[in-house]
Amino acid sequence: MPVTAQARVEQVYREESRRILATLIRLLGDFDLAEEALHEAFFVAVERWQQDGVPDNPRTWLVSTGRFKAIDVLRRRARFAASRPLLIAQLEALEQADWSDEDVEDDRLRLIFTCCHPALAADAQVPLTLREVCDLTTEEIARAFLSAPATIAQRIVRAKAKIRDAKIPYQVPSLAELPERLDSVLRVIYLVFNEGYSASIGALVTREELTREAIRLGRLLMELLPEPEVMGLLALMLLHESRRVARTSTNGELILLDEQDRRLWDREMIAEGCALVKRALATRRFGPYCLQAAIAAVHAEAPSVDETDWAQIVGLYDVLLQAVPSPVIELNRAAAMSKRDGPLAGLTLVEAILDRGTCWITTWRIRRGRIFVGSWEGWSKRELRMSGRWN
Repeated sequence: MPVTAQARVEQVYREESRRILATLIRLLGDFDLAEEALHEAFFVAVERWQQDGVPDNPRTWLVSTGRFKAIDVLRRRARFAASRPLLIAQLEALEQADWSDEDVEDDRLRLIFTCCHPALAADAQVPLTLREVCDLTTEEIARAFLSAPATIAQRIVRAKAKIRDAKIPYQVPSLAELPERLDSVLRVIYLVFNEGYSASIGALVTREELTREAIRLGRLLMELLPEPEVMGLLALMLLHESRRVARTSTNGELILLDEQDRRLWDREMIAEGCALVKRALATRRFGPYCLQAAIAAVHAEAPSVDETDWAQIVGLYDVLLQAVPSPVIELNRAAAMSKRDGPLAGLTLVEAILDRGTCWITTWRIRRGRIFVGSWEGWSKRELRMSGRWN
């Protein structure tokens, strides 16, 4: 197979496989059948694209090929299965169904709402989404959540069975249902972004394909429901992603916010994120995502660390603490207080948190006026990232 054709197949798989899977799930109504059809379609592409060349629209070609492969599977099953009438009905519906590539843009969003359906166990929603939407392996998800791969696999299998047996619809909820379903979807999109922004596995510090996908999903959700917290989440992701290039050194080491070269920050992303923050705050119906985005916006607009409006950041943390009481947020506020009022003011607050016993820090020290945290008791790496304690 020519290298160019093989490279194209690999590229399409990396960039489009999850979108193709989402469309196949919509067409087939079956997660496992859709995954089988996806892999069959790419297997055929390896052979056919070598002979015929890469099609003009690879995604459409792969969806069509996967659909026909699924039809073949259903025909074989119908010959031998006891539930032959049901399979024949499913086969006929699939053969007669019309589909258009114009409809696929929202399929990933439909898939997320399905994976985050309230009928599914809460501890299965994120693993299922990371597996089906982001193509993380079971082992990768298990390592990210400090769980056994078998445990994660069981949760995913049970969730898929629940979707099938309960006939959970593969669709975006109606506007009347959307608000109550929104929190879990926002949480999952944010976790997808977190996994890309600070990868829990692999040699890379970041996984750009995941942060880019989370932002794309945030934009889709924004078009569907321009609520303040949706704006806040999208703004938060844009503002953090704007610093991606400056976050790592040439040898792959993480660079803390205070030491980053701000000339490398993406000013277009910052402008878009700050505009979303202002729009969300103007509604006066904002929540934790908006407040975290507002804090990120203050950092993003500051020319330097010393010129940062630390008083405003402390005030925003005060409001965030009222919305989401958390020792980690208190520690973040203490760090901001050390910038505003001096290191001793911040350390006094840290010691008060430690005295309460809600969490503890094994090591801390002051360098150039900053409080450095060594390790945390009772808080996972992912929870720390979600708390807003970003590098």
